[in-house]
Amino acid sequence: MNYKHVYSITCVSRNSMGQRLVLTSFGESHGSTIGAVLDGCPAGLELAEEDIQPMLDWRRPGQSVVTTQRMEDDRAEIISGTYRGRTTGAPITIIIKNSDQRSVDYDDMQSRPRPGHSDYTAMIKYGRFNDYRGGGRFSGRLTATHVMGGAVARKLLKESLDVETCSYVQQIGCVEMDGQAGGAAARDGPGSCYDQSLIYGNESRCPDPGAAESMRKSILDAKRSGDSLGGVIRSVTTGIPAGLGEPIFGSLESDLGAAMFSIPSVKGVEFGSGFAGSSIRGSENNDAFYVTEDESGAKRVATRTNNSGGILGGISNGMPITMRVAFKPASSIPREQSTVNVDTMSKDTLRVGGRHDPCVVPRAPPVVDSLVSLVVADHALVSGHIKPVLEK
Repeated sequence: MNYKHVYSITCVSRNSMGQRLVLTSFGESHGSTIGAVLDGCPAGLELAEEDIQPMLDWRRPGQSVVTTQRMEDDRAEIISGTYRGRTTGAPITIIIKNSDQRSVDYDDMQSRPRPGHSDYTAMIKYGRFNDYRGGGRFSGRLTATHVMGGAVARKLLKESLDVETCSYVQQIGCVEMDGQAGGAAARDGPGSCYDQSLIYGNESRCPDPGAAESMRKSILDAKRSGDSLGGVIRSVTTGIPAGLGEPIFGSLESDLGAAMFSIPSVKGVEFGSGFAGSSIRGSENNDAFYVTEDESGAKRVATRTNNSGGILGGISNGMPITMRVAFKPASSIPREQSTVNVDTMSKDTLRVGGRHDPCVVPRAPPVVDSLVSLVVADHALVSGHIKPVLEK
């Protein structure tokens, strides 16, 4: 193997996120094990594998014809950080054993990087010492580690603050839910969560049954032609208290945006009216304040609309956090593409074999949910809205 054409720039990696609630991801797509270490979770939270497994099952490969046919059980195992069914305050380590790797499918990619994939940049970054099989650390397989930590954060938020997050597929290719195009969803009101059964009751993970079936057909059409599709996920988080966020470089938007871009294939993130808000006037985009009263008589400030997406000045304003996350089409497609041979530094072609998602978007809602939950829970711990030790 000729190394003279490829140079390592630096070998420093960042595999952790968070300030007080810190998630560290480890493992590779075709390694023996992948896992997550969650440090900073308060003591006293009831936690078992059964709290984590449902979200892993929603993300799991091999469940339908619109996803990769790699078959993994993705059974979570908690190996530290709990005792007698509750968290102890020590780091929580959760692992999954890989079982269905076919590394031979990637032999042709050692010297011929896939167009649109991280193969080439990883070669440069790590001097070709990186594990390229299945994409290694750059594989969507590693989003399972986000979900393991995120499931814990999600339960912590629900039990401590009654915060709920729901993400769903809003668009696949050119097919989108009615009335949800562009920033329209952000301008139609404050936002609310769909029932999980509506989202996960179909292969497309879209709560609109008609749109879900059209999305499914579009994915299968692309798959039959040896191609792939991208799409958009919308995320809504309710119950958020006002005051979360650490401006200016630790704003809630900054950290949520950074978390979303850690998901492979994500190329765009917008909050509230987002890009659509740039084409209307301030009088239309501003969210008018008013005072509302709950059943107990307590008063709070709210807004009539939610074009801000629940965040003003990088700080939560108490309204639902609404986001849209754009995913590019999957890069591993079974049709001939132009590439180069980095050993000979000459032009070449590549047809990607193996088992790959024709569209990664239907498997992404639990990943988005998990990362939102991790960021919000981290900020809630920093601000003191969640205490280090939970009350019994």
